[in-house]
Amino acid sequence: MPSVYDLKPKFQALLRPVTNALAANGITANQVTLAALFLSFATGAAIYSSRSLRVLLLLPVVLFIRMALNAIDGMLAREHNQKTPLGAILNELADVLSDAALYLPLAFFLPFDPVAMVLIVLLATISEMTGVVAVQIGASRRYDGPMGKSDRAFVFGVLGLLLGLNLPVFPLVRPALWIVVVLLVLTIFNRARGALRELRTGVRA
Repeated sequence: MPSVYDLKPKFQALLRPVTNALAANGITANQVTLAALFLSFATGAAIYSSRSLRVLLLLPVVLFIRMALNAIDGMLAREHNQKTPLGAILNELADVLSDAALYLPLAFFLPFDPVAMVLIVLLATISEMTGVVAVQIGASRRYDGPMGKSDRAFVFGVLGLLLGLNLPVFPLVRPALWIVVVLLVLTIFNRARGALRELRTGVRA
């Protein structure tokens, strides 16, 4: 299914000069991964400690930076011979921890539905785990949508922007969150099905 993740090759192409410059200056993929994780926790703490919707304007900015850092650490690993077992572990753990750090504090903000937010973080973790389990059974790491990491970043970036600007979108937030919940369930199913189909046919789709 269509996903923001499909834009990743073009995004990476834009970031390649920055990536090459970082590599030339001795910056490693693991350092970039940890920087993205630290940024997520710092932003989550700022959101939790604030009671002003203005703080949500951090979300679109930080989520964009996090996506850029995630793309850069991958390119550093693949294109600059920095792949390590530790890096693979850090990459997967940092993704789910960053999601939790950024999204769980929203459960304390109106008009966010706390039940929906907890479910979103839980299902996001399960969806990423499903993608990783695909490797364990002999398939490739699955990134099927429709609600992968980049899609979640887009949704919450837009919500943060609209709410931070105090636009009249309060009635739309809870329905939007529950749509995300449904799409996450579908994402888990698609990743599991995609992995099994890949094993059966030998073709990644």
